[in-house]
Amino acid sequence: MSGLVLAAVLGAAVLHGTWNALAKAIPARLVSSALIGLVYLLVGAVGCLVLPFPPAAVWPYLLVSAAVQTLYLVLLTAAYARSEFSRAYPLTRGVAVLGITLISTTFLGERMTPAQLIGVAVVAAALFALSWSPKGRGGATGTLMTVAVGVTVTAYSVIDGMGVRLSGEPFAYASWLFLLQGLTLPIVCLVLARDRREMLRGMRRHAPVGALGGVLSLVAYTIVVWAQSLAPLAVVSALRETGVLAAGAIGYFVFREPFSRWRMAATVFAVSGIVAIRLGG
Repeated sequence: MSGLVLAAVLGAAVLHGTWNALAKAIPARLVSSALIGLVYLLVGAVGCLVLPFPPAAVWPYLLVSAAVQTLYLVLLTAAYARSEFSRAYPLTRGVAVLGITLISTTFLGERMTPAQLIGVAVVAAALFALSWSPKGRGGATGTLMTVAVGVTVTAYSVIDGMGVRLSGEPFAYASWLFLLQGLTLPIVCLVLARDRREMLRGMRRHAPVGALGGVLSLVAYTIVVWAQSLAPLAVVSALRETGVLAAGAIGYFVFREPFSRWRMAATVFAVSGIVAIRLGG
């Protein structure tokens, strides 16, 4: 992995942690997802106008990924409504790191050096440690929902990793993916809403925060899709999920969630995993 890709993915990790915090900050979960979807729709449409049309072989990946990512965002905001941000976020990312590593090395034939595998394992362990909180809010339901979010992250990450390599055009792939999500997300949110008028009022009320979250999400995942076309999926995933470091700071300063010595040690552990991935590449 080149220094440029490393720096870009770490930057995407910070953006990812930040937009997740913005999604958590909007109390109405469907409002948050719908606003993010509208940003995807607008920006994706512009990209589709100026970038190449995907080959026919790429469309199954785009369609399935858009469906899975729509489910992901709806589940994500629901999980945040039931759990502490600084607990739910690391758990979803830890599940994803393990799942992507297992699938990419077992079924996709990706090769990683021993140092990289150790680094990925260290990052995954640190993420699970960061999610551990004996006094945390959420219980079994919140934990199960959070794990389900991690499974969807695993699924769409692997699908997009395969799709973007087949496409050969990472930015065109990302544009069509965002356009498709931008069409499905608001529709699904409106269907699920108990009071559609109240949801629309909420969208107007939270539009600035939701729009910012959507832009950060879009930029972060575009970087990830580009990086997946150049580097092993497991390595990109492990580096991307270090957004929990930013999430931990946001959880402490914004949501007033505790940041114990245990979480501080886990954070240092995650950083050591990043170093191992970089030096082992």
